[in-house]
Amino acid sequence: MKTTTKPICSSQKGKCVAYATEIVGSKWTPLLLYALSNGRNRFGQLQEAVGGVNPRTLSARLDSLEHDGIVTKTTFNEMPPRVEYTLTAKGQDLLPIIESMIVWGEKHGA
Repeated sequence: MKTTTKPICSSQKGKCVAYATEIVGSKWTPLLLYALSNGRNRFGQLQEAVGGVNPRTLSARLDSLEHDGIVTKTTFNEMPPRVEYTLTAKGQDLLPIIESMIVWGEKHGA
């Protein structure tokens, strides 16, 4: 039996915009999502891709994205330890927003 689910925010769209903004509107997040859109990345790769982000800030941002279910952190039991970050399905769902930002930036950027 197929069930259909009603969108969570159908009657309160402002709350949905606020929720999405809470995730995507955080500093560095759009650049991190863009960097992760190409697959797995290690911490140093993300720091290089984003550019200018303090390691402590990057770590906090990644922890927050992991907590929100946007990013998965995989730690490998190696010496030295290796950690990789990937987008979850929920994170992948944000990529059209990032693509729209790219299109807008190309059209209106300086």
